[in-house]
Amino acid sequence: MDVFDQMSYRVRFEWGAEGVRQLAPRSQVVVIVDVLSFTTCVDVAISRDAMVFPYQYKDDSAIAFAQSVDALLAGKRGQVPSLSPESLLSLAPHSRLVLPSPNGSTCTVIARESQVPVLAGCLRNSDAISEFIHRQYPSAAVTVIACGEQWPNGMLRPAIEDFVGAGAILSQFDPAELSPEAKTASGAYEQVAHNVSTIVAECSSGRELAAAGFPEDVAMASELNVSRTVPIFEDGSYHRAR
Repeated sequence: MDVFDQMSYRVRFEWGAEGVRQLAPRSQVVVIVDVLSFTTCVDVAISRDAMVFPYQYKDDSAIAFAQSVDALLAGKRGQVPSLSPESLLSLAPHSRLVLPSPNGSTCTVIARESQVPVLAGCLRNSDAISEFIHRQYPSAAVTVIACGEQWPNGMLRPAIEDFVGAGAILSQFDPAELSPEAKTASGAYEQVAHNVSTIVAECSSGRELAAAGFPEDVAMASELNVSRTVPIFEDGSYHRAR
């Protein structure tokens, strides 16, 4: 048995793309958490009944991909639409949107290779995600992935906001079903649940985004359980789960 597979527990937690590769094939549901900003953007867009097509690369190939699926292409942050939750508040209902992201999109695509349901979770919809899993997949093996960020050299940088966002989802499961990794994430969330917006604003990623001129995105991403939307990835795009 692989010592890293957490198979002794129904509900598991891991980090980043490699965590998805290791655990998605051993799971029946995968939840992707990228609070700043991919899964928060997905939640906002799906709340407007959009379809979101994840794409791994922010290059010219994204243009061709958007054309192939007859969708808008999200631009750089500051443009409309973009990988900015605030920019998607004006998204027309039922839009089709390609959302390039090196973290959340990459983890989504890798997870789907295992042919399991993939959900987009964040702080805004954490309770809705856990309740959906309890209702639709009551005995399924669940893996929650904190995507993290990247250092300039491309290596994974564990991100506190994703750790806390994953923990918010995991905190709604029976502690006896949680792996030690999942239990630790749940405990981290419970420690800061009363002050989660401040934690997200003051962590490295939050300060980086605010310094770049996007404090509104940080504020939106740190809103806890303001959404009942459950985005599910099927047939190449996220849409609202029924």
